[in-house]
Amino acid sequence: MNKNLLALVQAAAIAALYVVLTFVASLFGLASGAVQVRLSEALTILPYFTPAAIPGLFVGCVLANLLTGCAPWDVVFGSIATLLGALGTRAITKTGLPETAKKWTAPLPPIIANTLIVPWVIKIVYEAEDAVPFLMLTVGAGELISCGILGMMLLFALNPKRQLLFGED
Repeated sequence: MNKNLLALVQAAAIAALYVVLTFVASLFGLASGAVQVRLSEALTILPYFTPAAIPGLFVGCVLANLLTGCAPWDVVFGSIATLLGALGTRAITKTGLPETAKKWTAPLPPIIANTLIVPWVIKIVYEAEDAVPFLMLTVGAGELISCGILGMMLLFALNPKRQLLFGED
């Protein structure tokens, strides 16, 4: 199959899955607020497997934020946080770290990016009364659950089938 077509299909599928999982989390009140456990953020480990995940996650986050009624600045900066996290995860795969270290550090960039950016969005855009350090703690906790726990479960579930699912890297 044409590599460009495969990358486009992968990115589109990841974007669609991100939107669907965000809606599922929204149904349970988990996708927004000070503590956010977006199921879709588990997908931020996918750049470990394929660079196509980077635009897929970014577009998926933009669409999810638009479709769930986020404020425009939240759409922009929340999506940038996801993009930076995806780029960071991909960068980890290109380091000289041992494969085991790459796996275990894959969720760190999205956790860090969202923990540093999203609290400011909540504070400034939504005029939250909470202090930014408190919001960093709550957003970080949600990201640890979404990326650190659920994302790692996904990584280890997909890893044995990485060649079949994602082709050559």
